Amino acid sequence: MTTGTATGTATGTAPVLEVRDLEVRFGDVPVVRGVGYTVEPGEVLGVVGESGAGKSVASLAVMGLLPRHAKVSGSVLLHGRELLGAPEKELAAVRGDTMSMIFQDPLSALTPVYRVGDQLAEAVRVHQRVSRERAAERAVELLDLVGIPNPRQRARAFPHEFSGGMRQRAMIAMAIANDPDVIICDEPTTALDVTIQAQVLEVLKSARRETGAAIVLITHDLGVVAGIADRVLVMYAGRGVEAGTVRDVYHRSRMPYTIGLLGSVPRLDAGRDVPLVPIDGSPPSAAALPPGCPFEPRCPMAIPACARAEPPLAEVAPGHSAACVRSGEIGEPRPVPPEDVPTAAAGAYPGVPPPRPREGRAVVLEVDGLVKHHPLTKGAVFRRRVGTVHAVDGVSFDIREGETLGLVGESGCGKTTALMEILELARPERGRVVVFGRDTAALTPHDRLAVRRHLQVVFQDPLASLDPRMTVHDIVGEPLVTHGYTDTGPRVRRLLRLVGLEPAHAARYPQDFSGGQRQRIAVARALALEPKLIVLDEPVSALDVSIQAGVINLLAGLADRLGLSYLFVAHDLAVVRHIAHRVAVMYLGRIAEIGGADQVYGAPMHPYTQALLSAVPIPDPDKERRRRRILLDGDLPSPADPPSGCRFRTRCPKFKVLTDAQRVRCVEEEPAVRPLEGDHGASCHYAEKLGVV
Repeated sequence: MTTGTATGTATGTAPVLEVRDLEVRFGDVPVVRGVGYTVEPGEVLGVVGESGAGKSVASLAVMGLLPRHAKVSGSVLLHGRELLGAPEKELAAVRGDTMSMIFQDPLSALTPVYRVGDQLAEAVRVHQRVSRERAAERAVELLDLVGIPNPRQRARAFPHEFSGGMRQRAMIAMAIANDPDVIICDEPTTALDVTIQAQVLEVLKSARRETGAAIVLITHDLGVVAGIADRVLVMYAGRGVEAGTVRDVYHRSRMPYTIGLLGSVPRLDAGRDVPLVPIDGSPPSAAALPPGCPFEPRCPMAIPACARAEPPLAEVAPGHSAACVRSGEIGEPRPVPPEDVPTAAAGAYPGVPPPRPREGRAVVLEVDGLVKHHPLTKGAVFRRRVGTVHAVDGVSFDIREGETLGLVGESGCGKTTALMEILELARPERGRVVVFGRDTAALTPHDRLAVRRHLQVVFQDPLASLDPRMTVHDIVGEPLVTHGYTDTGPRVRRLLRLVGLEPAHAARYPQDFSGGQRQRIAVARALALEPKLIVLDEPVSALDVSIQAGVINLLAGLADRLGLSYLFVAHDLAVVRHIAHRVAVMYLGRIAEIGGADQVYGAPMHPYTQALLSAVPIPDPDKERRRRRILLDGDLPSPADPPSGCRFRTRCPKFKVLTDAQRVRCVEEEPAVRPLEGDHGASCHYAEKLGVV
């Protein structure tokens, strides 16, 4: 792969796909500006960058799928044949045959009224002269190839009957149906749980081996690229700003933006003692680019020359290019001595005392045997109960003063249901919830209001949780007014400064701010009444990695300075690693493992935790490619029909290697969480430590 307008390749092999000076405009707005690359047969090119960088638009332009009002120029050569400007009939013959695409949302890409097998068979018959019977048989073969269980039966199912991971695998099956030479993958794992993501990436690797196709992988996940890509193109403001081999770009970055992206990524192999390094500001609008380097307003290394002219993407070493006037000054990264690394726990903020031992701190939240079941009913007029959804089925944990507990697990494991049961501050279906020493089952309405003052929440989507008709001042000051404060102005200004916002912007509305700024507003509102405990429901999952880093650092710093306790609910284990003191891993309504973050991440004992951690990619190509990977079979079972005994046994890799006598215990006896080392416990009959990070 090369960049810019060069046509050669690293090995001299003729490229299968060559893109030169690609430009896309919508009206007068330049969305893609002079992007160029080549991809050889069997090579994987990773295209990375923040939202709005132009990654997806560039890929759609290559496929000829942009709307007619888009102005596209440049050159796209497939086996030397020009695709830009080609007739639609010629492009239709190429798509799905020589070149195919895997879209971000498979549910939108699959037709909901046709069976999955019929759609795969149609993709085969459009490009091959085969009978309906042979096409149907090929559809079953493809589903089997991508790891769909019972492929013949599943071929007759509709897309909505597939889980997210199975739908994405069906999309991959459709993409490889005609043995294409190029597969363009647009964020193929973004909406998937980490265990399903690992399965899909393994399927992509298999597809590459089976077809020998070149892959263009568009993603914001630098860990995924580190594990699968041969070369990387980093995009910013519609153009390439750095390109090279994956090791060069990751280990010898020559563009400050690339360095900033890598410093912003939460890593499993770095704990909360090492704060992230976010990129200041937000990406520029394509309609209002700065006159010089578009990264200059955010760049910590900017000099006056950066604002005068935009630097070209030029070679800085053999096979390595960067668009920076100071790229020659950026050499090998200097390792930072451990004593110079600021810690989030004690050294990042002057005056913050080291934490007291856990046993000596008060319990702010205690959850004991919490149960929440939902009835499954049938019938329109006379409804009858036909089953039960075991959403939360006996969850127990506690949070101490100044402590952060990360509650993690796959989608559907019961994390959010447990959170909502706690926030309701009412008598649970079964079990006990004690907040600040008070049992929620015995709270009066007046007591409940008093408790809520010290218990606040920050939701996943800040735009949905902030009233668009209220100013920031009114949003942040609303809890103060509710609890009888009159002069809210000074306190609102202090809160905005505390979360890193300008008090002068208090008269603006939520839609005037970026995603990261809106989340800071939500945090300021949660802090208004000086709470003791804040519940955070996926607070950074909707943010770009550079903005995410700033919010994570803010939350960690506030906890240290103000002595806050957090219940941090997330599916991203790398994010939790940077903020949590303790971690509880949930699976199908129950706790699988719980303990100190260093213990759980360093030596997990439950097979599910081991698989989860092994599936989280690390943005380091050397580490990522030599790690042990534990792939789980299938998807999460339905909480309406959980397996008997150990709920994880249907997917458990350890269960497969047990003797028949040992398996009987897993099938018949449901394991409880038992302490195995200090306060580190796991609900597994045969738990043992295993390092996977």
